[in-house]
Amino acid sequence: MRRFTVSPHTDIRLVSPPGVVLPDVVTVWFPAKDGFELNFRHLPPVPGTPDMGPVMLVHGAGVRANLFCPPGILTLPAMLSAAGFDVWILNWRSSIDLEPSEYTLDDAAVHDFPAAVAKILDVTGKETLKAVVHCQGSHAFTMSIASGLLPQVTRVVANSTAMTPAVRRAAAVKLPIALATLGKFMDYFNPQYGLHPPSFGAKLMDFMVDVTHHECRNAVCKHASFVYGVGFPTLWSHDNLDPETHDWIKGEFAHVPVSLFRQTHECLKVGRLVPVLNYPEISAQLGIEAPKTEAVFTFITGEDNHTFRPVAMRKSWKFFNDSSPVPPGAPPVHGFMQYPGYGHLDVFIGRYAAVDVFPDIIGWLSEDA
Repeated sequence: MRRFTVSPHTDIRLVSPPGVVLPDVVTVWFPAKDGFELNFRHLPPVPGTPDMGPVMLVHGAGVRANLFCPPGILTLPAMLSAAGFDVWILNWRSSIDLEPSEYTLDDAAVHDFPAAVAKILDVTGKETLKAVVHCQGSHAFTMSIASGLLPQVTRVVANSTAMTPAVRRAAAVKLPIALATLGKFMDYFNPQYGLHPPSFGAKLMDFMVDVTHHECRNAVCKHASFVYGVGFPTLWSHDNLDPETHDWIKGEFAHVPVSLFRQTHECLKVGRLVPVLNYPEISAQLGIEAPKTEAVFTFITGEDNHTFRPVAMRKSWKFFNDSSPVPPGAPPVHGFMQYPGYGHLDVFIGRYAAVDVFPDIIGWLSEDA
């Protein structure tokens, strides 16, 4: 039985590009390699468009596939479908639409993403696909593809963080304190506690947020800022969100297991992704040895990112390029883009992202079409 109060799984309704009629979004269930039930929110390409192949979208922790589909604005899935892409938005085990579990990045890397890629290719009959990955979803996906578990993926756009996570100094101090205090008697940190704190720990967390965050009246927005770093707000600029989207996020953030934050702390201490469960599929030299993939990456981040430091994303870009040598004078294999005026998540849900960001993503995904 679900232990958390979140908005029910609802149909995704997307704003269509001018003159375009989008297909319906359908849900496709499938098991991860360990049997954990996952699903896709599948948006086929607009009929009559060029066949651009499948693309998988991967959300971060404590959210769901809906995160890419805020109401009232033109979204990345809609623009991808209109460009001819077959869009598969994954609800991996971090999704608040699925049964809560105390997972790690390792679990998703070994069990979720290989099964997800196999499902897409089985349904579509294609041999390869591309991906857009975000935040902790980018961490888990990067762990998987760098371990050689996703050879069918040819292009990746990774947002905010990848192989070499780093946070602002205040957040690096705050995280171990939170783990040593709230993390001692809570299994999950949950922005929904701003609306429904069910326990003493949740009420204490809500009190701490009320004392420290006064940037808006949206309790979930403020709790998300408290949970995911340091900032007022942390995940976006309020100026980048229209009022409807700012209100909508109240139903889009919920439980994240403390186990994930403990692993994140280990990664931050050494400056690279660190496996914690000793799966034989994942090398202990992850982030040191060359990634076991031929996929071309574009690493993107907002210049004002208060969750993960932009300089760390640049470091991931350098690591992948150093592992992919090219002849003298040739351009680097992998790309990097930093967006002025954007933060962590508003590159996907910002009111002007369809103009400032999405055309770039579609262009990168289309380069080898």
